[in-house]
Amino acid sequence: MEIKTKDEIVLKVLAKMDQRSLVGQQKYGATMMEEIEGQKKDLNRFLVDVQEELMDALLYIESAKRCLADEVEDLMLKNYSYEEEKRMNIIGQNGNDGLHYVGDYTDVLDIDVRDAQEIQE
Repeated sequence: MEIKTKDEIVLKVLAKMDQRSLVGQQKYGATMMEEIEGQKKDLNRFLVDVQEELMDALLYIESAKRCLADEVEDLMLKNYSYEEEKRMNIIGQNGNDGLHYVGDYTDVLDIDVRDAQEIQE
């Protein structure tokens, strides 16, 4: 079989398929064609295999989504901390301690201004 495409993505997928085929042949002792010709597998068994692989794929997708959500949350928290630090540095450069900003948030946070000053320290 001559591969005519120049698409690097397609070539990479084909190489992975070739490697996967070799792993399967070693694991099961036959090529897929040999399984068909030797009647080791029928159409139903192939369909069951596909169904099982798709169920596994759904689990991988859900797991990947969870990982992505966790990574996005971590980045958002890091960005918030960075922005807050940057804001406080600007406030400090202006000769302020930033405590006058605390009063703006005490009603939202439901804390006393004195408590907020202690938090700042």
